[in-house]
Amino acid sequence: MEPDKDTEQDADKIARITQATLQHYERSAQQFFEGTRDHDVSQNVSALLGAIRSPAPYRILDLGCGPGRDLRTFTGLGHSAVGVDGSAEFVRMARAWSGCEVWQQDFVRLDLPAAEFDGIFANASLFHIPSAALPDVLLRLRAALKPGGVLFSSNPRGDNREGWSGPRYGSYYDYETWERFLTAAGFEALGHYYRPPGLPRDEQPWLASLWRNPG
Repeated sequence: MEPDKDTEQDADKIARITQATLQHYERSAQQFFEGTRDHDVSQNVSALLGAIRSPAPYRILDLGCGPGRDLRTFTGLGHSAVGVDGSAEFVRMARAWSGCEVWQQDFVRLDLPAAEFDGIFANASLFHIPSAALPDVLLRLRAALKPGGVLFSSNPRGDNREGWSGPRYGSYYDYETWERFLTAAGFEALGHYYRPPGLPRDEQPWLASLWRNPG
């Protein structure tokens, strides 16, 4: 059977999108590190850890770990954390700053061990994936979770448009659309909230949500 030309073209388009976004982070890695290393995401860390049912310490995958800020947090709390990022510079920085194992992988070509993790922390990372590639990525993430394991995601919320924002590509979903993607991949919804806490909804640009792998 000959390859489907439309499928090949879609794959090429997705590859170009993700590579362009990664090149932006390669160029701005140090600037990104300086601008984000003091961000308080303790609410998100606590949400993930509080939803995991298995006995601690946990095995955590930090998806889109960047320079390693949250890897340091998880290991500081006594857990075993592994990072994954598509940027070679972020991988180098995260290894040096956190001391953790960090894998360099493009999100649309994830190659993760099966049933390895109690939790996956996807903080401000999954929204960079084009919607055409998202179903496969979510299936790979669920397969990497242990039965009963939990995926945390935090994305900029929006009205389901996607496209370029400067040199970065983004997909900006409302909760209902995000829920459809996750449940189609076999996840069970555990809850969601908006960030930063304590502000009116129109001043909360981030949608955080929790999902269990039923196993």
